[in-house]
Amino acid sequence: MKKLFLWLFVAGLIGSCGVKKSPEPELTAKADIQTEGKYIARTIAFYNLENFFDTINDPKTRDDDFTPDGRDAWTSERYWHKVKNMSQVISMIGKKYTHMPPAAIGVAEVENRSVLEDLVNAPALRPYHYGIVHFDSPDHRGIDVALLYMKGVFKPVNYKKFPLLIYNSEGRRIYTRDVLLVTGMMDGERIHIIVNHWPSRRGGEARSRPLRMKAAELDMKIVDSLYKADPNAKIVMMGDLNDDPDSPSIKEVLHAKGKKSAVGKHGLYAAMEHFYRAGIGTLAYRDSWNLFDQIFLSYPLIKDKTYKTFELWKTGIFNKTFLTQRKGAFKGYPLRTFAGGQYLGGYSDHFPVYVILLKKK
Repeated sequence: MKKLFLWLFVAGLIGSCGVKKSPEPELTAKADIQTEGKYIARTIAFYNLENFFDTINDPKTRDDDFTPDGRDAWTSERYWHKVKNMSQVISMIGKKYTHMPPAAIGVAEVENRSVLEDLVNAPALRPYHYGIVHFDSPDHRGIDVALLYMKGVFKPVNYKKFPLLIYNSEGRRIYTRDVLLVTGMMDGERIHIIVNHWPSRRGGEARSRPLRMKAAELDMKIVDSLYKADPNAKIVMMGDLNDDPDSPSIKEVLHAKGKKSAVGKHGLYAAMEHFYRAGIGTLAYRDSWNLFDQIFLSYPLIKDKTYKTFELWKTGIFNKTFLTQRKGAFKGYPLRTFAGGQYLGGYSDHFPVYVILLKKK
């Protein structure tokens, strides 16, 4: 009873903490399985790279700030520092458990394929031979989503983009990011990975909510089609959703459940929800935490924990101390490249999230 009281007390402290304190250390499932020798462990992750633009002015997009003469004085030196930072972070996600970077990682806020090629060829990632799945989106800012995959582990067999068709009150289309679906083989098993970057909360959460509800509806159409083709489909859906795990888009449209026992055969498990309930987020805004970066898993990836095929073993938020701002007005926030108009040379305004799938050799 004393232990239960202590746990509740600590959980209450975590939930009430402001962002002036550093985030809690990585929260992962109990390490009750030894992976060495007996199991294959693979990390699948998501990371919003925050304004990962090159220095070249593209007249078709709003990237004027990210040029040498632009507001942010986005020089080659700053760009290559960003490449180095992003590649180093990706190289570390999940490595503690799998001894290698992610087998696949969805990314958001990338300008084009060129920046992704620079990223995977950076010294921290080059030895792992990452491939790229990327499509240009019609987003008005010129940012896209993509999937990076380790060629020796994950082999794409099919990929497709799905446009998100949403409109304003005047009937004009709002151009935003497409949804990316990549189907591939990972250690002999077919895995479907869906990468998202839902519409922002610009104009207010309530006013912009219908846009994210539409994005969730599109995701459910994709998930339902995968389940229809294969009732045992192994699906990993991820992204920066600009919504929290308790938002209507998650609970009323995706019907995602935060408890494995509540997930039906054609349902989705909200793998990051327990972090949110513990007061741990992936980005900070106005002295509070949000958990917009989420991962969902289909029922076959959580159903029985026999690990005869790939199943969920651990979840994590990669929130190491070096990714956190140490001082100033934004102390405790993720350490960004820019903050308050000042160049900080940091990483991103989001922490990466990941799951580790495990199966017996």
